[in-house]
Amino acid sequence: MKNKGTLRRVMRYIKRYMPLIVLSTLLAALSVAGTLSIPIIIGNAIDFLVPPDGSHSLRWNDIIGCLLTAGIIAGITALLQWLMNVINNRIAFNVVRDIRNDAFEHIEKLPFSYLDTVSTGDIVSRVITDADQFADGLLLGFSQLFTGVVTILGTLVFMLTLDPLITLVVVVLTPVSLFAARRIANGTYSMFKKRSETLGEQTAYIDEIIGNQKTVKAFCREDESIEKFAEINSRLEKYSLKATFWSSLTNPVTRFVNALVYAAVGVFGAISAINGGITVGALSCFLSYANQYTKPFNEISGVVTELQNALACAGRLFALIEAEPQVPEPENAVALTDVRGSITARDVSFSYTPDRKLIEHLELDIKPGQKVAIVGPTGCGKTTFINLLMRFYDVTGGTISADGHDIRGVTRRSLRSSFGMVLQDTILISGTIRDNIRMGKPDATDEEIIAAAKASHAHSFIKRLPDKYDTVIGEDGGSLSQGQKQLLCISRIMLCLPPMLILDEATSSIDTRTELKIQDAFTKLMKGRTSFIVAHRLSTIRDADLILVMNNGSIIEKGRHEELLEKGGFYANLYNSQFAE
Repeated sequence: MKNKGTLRRVMRYIKRYMPLIVLSTLLAALSVAGTLSIPIIIGNAIDFLVPPDGSHSLRWNDIIGCLLTAGIIAGITALLQWLMNVINNRIAFNVVRDIRNDAFEHIEKLPFSYLDTVSTGDIVSRVITDADQFADGLLLGFSQLFTGVVTILGTLVFMLTLDPLITLVVVVLTPVSLFAARRIANGTYSMFKKRSETLGEQTAYIDEIIGNQKTVKAFCREDESIEKFAEINSRLEKYSLKATFWSSLTNPVTRFVNALVYAAVGVFGAISAINGGITVGALSCFLSYANQYTKPFNEISGVVTELQNALACAGRLFALIEAEPQVPEPENAVALTDVRGSITARDVSFSYTPDRKLIEHLELDIKPGQKVAIVGPTGCGKTTFINLLMRFYDVTGGTISADGHDIRGVTRRSLRSSFGMVLQDTILISGTIRDNIRMGKPDATDEEIIAAAKASHAHSFIKRLPDKYDTVIGEDGGSLSQGQKQLLCISRIMLCLPPMLILDEATSSIDTRTELKIQDAFTKLMKGRTSFIVAHRLSTIRDADLILVMNNGSIIEKGRHEELLEKGGFYANLYNSQFAE
């Protein structure tokens, strides 16, 4: 089976709740026993109405006794079924909770190479939508599969005690129903799998368009967006219809076969009753059993169809959970302490894809406390080098060392906490202004937060907000301007005061007057700290201790501003192109 591996993985989660499964199975057996005993009692009551000796005296006491007994057993059976459903709900939702927890925990361990290639919407669809559909299928399986199997076995035992020959007729016709259900189930899995994948694609596209609605409207791409969504939606409709069509075949096909079984039992039972083989009450009981015996096949075939959908969804979840995690830290990983800030790169090579080289044979020596600027045309590898420094990606060749330690042998937490980053793209979380500033230093006092906001010149606009530092914003910053968002990100750095800084166009969205003030604050902040400044406006890096000029993944020039201008090379051309009259 295509989904055999997925089923094994699901069973590993279900095994954690084996005591509940045993209890659910026991309750299913008891409820089925109660359900199957009622037809016998009703059959006895019928025989009391039609005595086999031909007498016309009705035994009302016995009839009423049978009805009362049947009522009590029905009540107890209903209670047992309710308890079984409660337990089944607990098992199903606990299993889905565990899978969701593992999926979310694994997302935190995934490398950026995975997150950069799989859309956010698709990941969200797997953890939310696929998990919900898996829960529905699993719950249906627990609710009907256990009871159905026990009902089939119990009914066979009861029918054998009544009449083995008629029971044989039932057993012979049953495989036809199973064969039909199996053929249909094989067709539904692939359709449900395609439906889940297309649903993930649709969720990803909706997430992308809503998140970039301003860009869509600015470039008048509404019609194209609608057309692409309609195309995805059309594919989803096609796969959903096919999946529903195949799954809908199961019930009528099995019902038709079950009707044949019921008719056969009726014919053979009536002949046996006429010949005196069984009583009228026994025939009534047998017909009831024939109906109860075939009914679980309908339910199980429906459960199998739903399980195909559930397993298709579970397969996508497990594909996420089992995706290759980031390279684990070595057991003897060093935690950086008392960071001085020396950085060296030896013969560093890196590429995002093997067939497209980016950084090759990069050599670098940064002394503690140096202010290093990285410049170059778009796509030359500036941001990639920052990603390598932070170990968002690992080098494919050579080594990068911090304070003499290969960063691959350093704990990620200590390495990343040694850097303070302000990027051109602002990163905010849902919460208050205070929460956003406090991210890098959770134990910071309100006085420290305000001092950091004043240092970044964010305090003045925060005071004008409705709830000041308690104002709640969304993950995209809500109604804050791009410049205000960037000031909040700068405030975090002012609060943490890390030993090394990375500033990637940190003031690109800020007005000139505020930028001058922040540059002055940065100058004070960078004093004694190793700083990496990625800049396109070369006027902001004139006072850098070292300027690295990159092109095509290599450092082609390095030196101070005046030295590079005197060389009249690549940097001089870049600088003059910005300031030529």
